Amino acid sequence: MKKELRQKYRTLLADMSIAEYERKSNEAAVRLFDCREFARAQVIMAFVSLPTEIETTQVILHAWQEHKRVCVPKVSWEQRRMMPVEINSLTEDLAETQFGLHEPVSGIPVPLATIDLVIVPGLAFDAFGNRLGRGRGFYDRFLSNPEFKGKACAFAFDEQMTSAVPVGPHDRPVDLLVTDKRTLRFRR
Repeated sequence: MKKELRQKYRTLLADMSIAEYERKSNEAAVRLFDCREFARAQVIMAFVSLPTEIETTQVILHAWQEHKRVCVPKVSWEQRRMMPVEINSLTEDLAETQFGLHEPVSGIPVPLATIDLVIVPGLAFDAFGNRLGRGRGFYDRFLSNPEFKGKACAFAFDEQMTSAVPVGPHDRPVDLLVTDKRTLRFRR
């Protein structure tokens, strides 16, 4: 079931025009900026968008304008985990990896306990806070870490909403979902 859903939403995202990506990414960013969770956060972890993901550049730039600290994930494929590393530039502090991800070149890891808000990617989401990721479990492991006490906010296009995401024992739901059309909060 997850495999078929992933393929469906990969195709849906690949079929969107550049103009749609830009417009909907901007609309979702404005919604995110209006959220109290974003306003209150002093340290934000955001994903750096892949070409077929909602654009996070505007989110990162706005966070800096608001004098927030921003960290992005650095992936350890061997350890199957992500490490949050603070960045101060989208051009000088990031490099493209062999997997096409943009990650910090260097930097000091940010303690998980200091992160107030994590902007989480995914392929599909439901109205219960469940997310369908790319299948590697990096965000589920990260968000399950007992040191992380902040909020997890899914950031996506409204077209990525589905009636139900299949959930396994290791899947971690989000606290908040922001799309270009809606903001949903979930009680845990």
